[in-house]
Amino acid sequence: MRNENQIKERRKDRISVKLGKIMQCLWSGEQPRGEEMVPSSEFLANKDYTNSVYSSQAGEAERKPDTGNIEEAESSLRESGSLNYEEARALLGRYEYQKGNLEAALHVFEGIDIAAVTPKVKITLSKSGETLKRRSQNFASPPMSIHAVSLLFEAMFLKAKSLLALGRYKEAAQSCTVILDIVESSLPAGLPENFGGDCKLQETINEAVELLPGLWKLADCPSEAILSYRRALLHQWNLDAQTTAKIQKEFAIFLLYSGDEAIPPTLQSQMDRAFVPRNNTEEAILLLIILLRKFTLKKIEWDPSILDHLSYALSISGGLRALADQVEKLLPGVIDRKERFHILALCYHGEGDDLSALNLWKKMLKGHEDPTCVLSFVFASKICGESTKCAEDGISFADRAIENLHGKCHQLVGVANCMLGISLSSYSRSRVRDSERFKRQSEALKSLEIAGTMTRMSDPGIVYQLCLENAEQRKLDTALHYAKCLLKLEGGFNLEGWILLARILSAQKRFPDAETIINAALDQTGKWDQGELLQTKAKLQIAQDLVKEAIETYTQLLAVLRVQRKSFGSGKKQKVRLSLAC
Repeated sequence: MRNENQIKERRKDRISVKLGKIMQCLWSGEQPRGEEMVPSSEFLANKDYTNSVYSSQAGEAERKPDTGNIEEAESSLRESGSLNYEEARALLGRYEYQKGNLEAALHVFEGIDIAAVTPKVKITLSKSGETLKRRSQNFASPPMSIHAVSLLFEAMFLKAKSLLALGRYKEAAQSCTVILDIVESSLPAGLPENFGGDCKLQETINEAVELLPGLWKLADCPSEAILSYRRALLHQWNLDAQTTAKIQKEFAIFLLYSGDEAIPPTLQSQMDRAFVPRNNTEEAILLLIILLRKFTLKKIEWDPSILDHLSYALSISGGLRALADQVEKLLPGVIDRKERFHILALCYHGEGDDLSALNLWKKMLKGHEDPTCVLSFVFASKICGESTKCAEDGISFADRAIENLHGKCHQLVGVANCMLGISLSSYSRSRVRDSERFKRQSEALKSLEIAGTMTRMSDPGIVYQLCLENAEQRKLDTALHYAKCLLKLEGGFNLEGWILLARILSAQKRFPDAETIINAALDQTGKWDQGELLQTKAKLQIAQDLVKEAIETYTQLLAVLRVQRKSFGSGKKQKVRLSLAC
């Protein structure tokens, strides 16, 4: 036992000698010889690693040593009179890391007994925090210097980065977690201002806080990543505004797109009376709105992607009105005037306020032929085409969209032609003269056929409009063809396709076939969605003089409507423009 202690003491002495030589060379600006820079395995480990040094990049030039780390080591020597075994390993591991010898650095770092020094580190941090906050009159010397703590924390952080470079992500995350656990338990109220200002302690802690969530993501541990994000944002780490904003943005993106549903934060982790998100989307929205508020207060620089992610989050959660409010609160000049109008118009259109949306698009498009406004032309045409009063404006908007596209995007050109066809069809219904009405109907059908060709009949909306327009012009065989194409394209999952096919068959006086189609649709549809199908079936049965069967169908329909009203209230139903006699 005595011999072992003597060997250990000799090892520590020889390490100190080596460190002294390295520091002297670095301090004087000289380059130390290789045998003086790297200690042999006799001093730091049980196996020799000097002949198996790992370089992170083959042929990479050696990095210059960080003299700031040497300064901290010298500060520890001056304050404590000696450099202990753990501090020596921290310094030598740091040097190996700088050279790119990651395996050698990791070998040195793993020799540091963190569990043994943790109690001393916690006491030192606690006493340092009390001194800075002036809450304690106990000025007894801590068991370690703050520079020594900084050196050990940096060793743990560099160990995590070495493990990261070697692809050992989970171990890297655990190494970072040790740092934060020690700091959080030592200073539960958070880090005081100017903490560790005379060394790299604060910088190392901040880097560990920022790195940890990414390590858990790489380790495919989404729950731990979410907890580490929340930990970074809820504990007082003295992060600067830009770093905090970066973490908030990364967290919001992870919540929106990771696909892993997080456990909502507990009330204990929130301030009193604070809003507690119920799911990933709500938490992401909260973070993104906070970022927008910070920008408004000029605490951070503008990042356009924040608005993009917020737009997506509020769109999928039905918060388009809230998105409009946030866009309206943005300072003038932050986003382009046309972009602001377009976003606001989309929000109002999504909320069903088509009049407000159309007014904004008209303001935006007045006197402009900007190719970037093609989508605005298309949406404006869509709204106008739904009303005979605005159909003429819809034709104009669709024409301008097509002109600005110049055939560049076939899919979008097809959609624009579809909007043109709808507007022409709507306009034709307001014409009194037969010749003009027939002309507009012919133009509408031609535009819709162009749209179908441009999209290769792959867009269900365009095929539906083709079917509908042919049916209204009493070209029933052609309409029937498109109705069958629509049903095949949608796989029978859309009720409108079934109903349109049944009504076309009904217009051809093929009532039994139409009823068969409705029965097939009923077999594939849940009871909650059978209302319009049952109504159509009853009308078909009446057309066949099957009064008893029609009464039974209406009874089923009333039962469905009664249950719907009790459960959800009266809901809006989509209207089909086709009205054919049964």
